[in-house]
Amino acid sequence: MTVTLAGAAIVESLDPASVSHRPLGVEDGRITADAPRSRGTRDCSGCVIVPGNVCAHTHLYSALARGMPYRLAPPEDFLQVLQRIWWRLDRALDLDGVHASALVGGAEALLAGTTTVIDHHASPNAVDGSLDVIAGALGGLGLRSVLCYETSDRDGPDVALAGLAENRRFLGRLEQGKSPLARGLVGAHASFTLSDETLAACVELAAEFDVGLHVHAAEDAVDVHAVERLAAAHGLDERTLLAHGVHLDQHERALVTGSQAWLAHNARSNMNNSVGRAPVADYDGRLPLGTDGIGSDMFEESHAAYFRLREDDLGALASWPLARLADGARLAGQIFGEPQLGRLEPGAPADLVVLDYDAPTPLDAQTFAGHWAFGLGARFVRDVMVAGDWVVLDRKLVHTDAAQLAHDARREAERLWRRLDELGPHTFEPKGGRRWQTTAA
Repeated sequence: MTVTLAGAAIVESLDPASVSHRPLGVEDGRITADAPRSRGTRDCSGCVIVPGNVCAHTHLYSALARGMPYRLAPPEDFLQVLQRIWWRLDRALDLDGVHASALVGGAEALLAGTTTVIDHHASPNAVDGSLDVIAGALGGLGLRSVLCYETSDRDGPDVALAGLAENRRFLGRLEQGKSPLARGLVGAHASFTLSDETLAACVELAAEFDVGLHVHAAEDAVDVHAVERLAAAHGLDERTLLAHGVHLDQHERALVTGSQAWLAHNARSNMNNSVGRAPVADYDGRLPLGTDGIGSDMFEESHAAYFRLREDDLGALASWPLARLADGARLAGQIFGEPQLGRLEPGAPADLVVLDYDAPTPLDAQTFAGHWAFGLGARFVRDVMVAGDWVVLDRKLVHTDAAQLAHDARREAERLWRRLDELGPHTFEPKGGRRWQTTAA
């Protein structure tokens, strides 16, 4: 596509904020130095154009859980939240449910101005081919994705081996150039559900394909010594993506920063699960934001994370959430081999969002952070472009019928909920107390 976007304020970067008022040219999927002799001009007068948002950690399989009936005793701690809700939900999924969840989650991400999602998937009764199903659904919508299967021993050794095999199969498929908008990591649930053998196999697989691990780390006190154990297994480096990090001790936080690993902060999920507050002030960069499955609206997530931080630190600046979103773009850019991802400058991938936001006060590089924190939101998203392709125009999805998608999703949700009702709490308990101990140990 060749097009010129005219009349808007262009936020060329989030960290540091940079704003210009030049026409923005797009050609062959990239931002051009000058407005091209285009086949058309998109009038963006009175709008603000920003880089597409990145959700650095999510679980798209939760998309059909909204309003899900719950008839068991209320969970009393985080482990029971997993046993009674999420580990039941993922066991109820079949490939049809995986597909519907990916479509719903992907569509909502695009409509909220999120152009890349980094997903952590689990469906232990439908492992084989599940990542292809997700990649196909998201690619059909026009959304960038980074996918992995959540390897875990909680459902037994056969399912753990199947998870490893699914990661391997999908990474091999990507090496063949299939699913151009998708990339892969090696997924693992959390240290307390991983045997030494399974953790070692995950690390070896990531090294074989030269990709990072995507793993939960110290989300709750049940997952102690998670980073220490990962480091001992040689699984902690600049490609590793950790999620949460709420209960990392000072030594483990130093391991994270020293290794240059990424730590996805999921503020709303941490609050929802009452697991505590991540020590985000201890990390200077490489701290992207995720939702942990609570949608993919990164405006809302960035606001919640910022105000949660401000509650503890009145000196936290409104630029803090912009830096976190820029970290997410840098992470996605590293994985896609696109170092300019997240910037609207010549040569950068054309992943952008047009916000129908007629700023009521001056908007420039100095004031933009205040507009983001206290004014902007997903309700202003008008158009979305990914890799130079329009995927949302005039607040409507381009590549799918949203009404039909919602109709099909409701039908699939009813099927999923019926299967869920047949499942009791998951019986997995951490061996040896707070973390997995192998039989030999």
